[in-house]
Amino acid sequence: MHQLTLAEIARGLAEKKFSSEELTKALLARIARLDPQINSFITLTEDLALEQAKAADARRANGESGALLGAPIGHKDLFCTLGVRTSCGSKMLDNFKAPYDATVVSKLAAAGAVSLGKTNMDEFAMGSANESSYYGAVKNPWNLEHVPGGSSGGSAAAVAARLLPAATGTDTGGSIRQPAALTNLTGLKPTYGRVSRWGMIAYASSLDQGGPLARTAEDCAILLQGMAGFDPQDSTSIDEPVPDYSANLNGSLQGLRIGVPKEYFSEGLDPRIAELIHNSIKELEKLGAVIKPISLPNMQHAIPAYYVIAPAEASSNLSRFDGVRFGHRCDDPKDLTDLYKRSRAEGFGPEVQRRILVGAYALSAGYYDAYYLQAQKIRRLIKNDFMTAFNEVDIILGPTTPNPAWKLGAKNSDPVSAYLEDVYTITANLAGLPGLSMPAGFVDGLPVGVQLLAPYFQEGRLLNVAHQYQLNTDWHLRSPAGF
Repeated sequence: MHQLTLAEIARGLAEKKFSSEELTKALLARIARLDPQINSFITLTEDLALEQAKAADARRANGESGALLGAPIGHKDLFCTLGVRTSCGSKMLDNFKAPYDATVVSKLAAAGAVSLGKTNMDEFAMGSANESSYYGAVKNPWNLEHVPGGSSGGSAAAVAARLLPAATGTDTGGSIRQPAALTNLTGLKPTYGRVSRWGMIAYASSLDQGGPLARTAEDCAILLQGMAGFDPQDSTSIDEPVPDYSANLNGSLQGLRIGVPKEYFSEGLDPRIAELIHNSIKELEKLGAVIKPISLPNMQHAIPAYYVIAPAEASSNLSRFDGVRFGHRCDDPKDLTDLYKRSRAEGFGPEVQRRILVGAYALSAGYYDAYYLQAQKIRRLIKNDFMTAFNEVDIILGPTTPNPAWKLGAKNSDPVSAYLEDVYTITANLAGLPGLSMPAGFVDGLPVGVQLLAPYFQEGRLLNVAHQYQLNTDWHLRSPAGF
């Protein structure tokens, strides 16, 4: 049963081939047996999962139906979950049990999804490798010596290893799409404001967005359907109708205009990945798409702009973790200043401390105009580039990452080289656009992803293109040896 997709699970449950309780028990046993190899979970919620599975079976017995009713999933461990440890992968929140459910958690629970646990992640979602977690690095199921990507690497590794059919993630600069690419999954970052951020512990408030990770575009459509929608509790949530994402998956790609930015194929891109991206382009041309060269001239400024804006917002968001109200508190503080200093020094890891320092510096008196304000101006230029491009094309296509997954520890002494792995993904966050990564092949046995970007609220178009591509390719069907 572990090989079933969400869509296949929905059909199996509807046809009474198995129950949600049977499926849940089978996956929990598989997690217990295989997860020690990859470390994809921080907390398992066996009792809650079995309770939800039994409730879902009862609802189906009473005539209810639904694509998520009885389907097992996992949540990235920054979505608050009532009574369950919500750690953000940090020592700072190791003892924190959320007093409420995040909107994403409550919406999926209402749809009947069964939560098996909370997945591992880079500490406070800061990282591209899932190595900064207080609970240890997550390993890539395709090669246990390599990273799975981050920060949603636990969710990605769990789905790739067939421990779960799908999981939630968050994307601040590529943290859904990049691990999806490195583990042979489909991952979708929705338009900013499409999925509620209420109860999602913030890294950078103007960039964070929750979304689905699954093996297929069809499954991403199912999970996004349960996650998306306006939330009056979230001031950044947008009151826009949610379409049926599964309804148009089979639409024709005839005449679809696909833009390919010349800036994507620079010297920083592994030539083997470039070849796979061009192969994907040819496949889409066979399906009727029209390819058009375009330019995104301000893309070169994206990394420096992002790594001013994101740390600046992080330094503000993380100021609440002071050892007073919740989270880690140092032992025997001498005074209030000592409490603040030692609690934060002990609670935050090196990567989080680095970004807090950078952000606080960028926001400090005398430097705000020179750094933060300039970065926001660049952000507007990047958005304008996309708006100009979307006047000419329907979607934009390119690589998700410049390289395949690197070895564990390979970039630990050089944070900037890790930051550069986000070069193709961060522009969508800066502009607030939806983006999707889908499997496109392998380099040295490691997965490679192709990225699609679309105008605001056009997630359905991305899912349609990815689904049609997956009907005509088999990359997404391949699974890692041993899992």
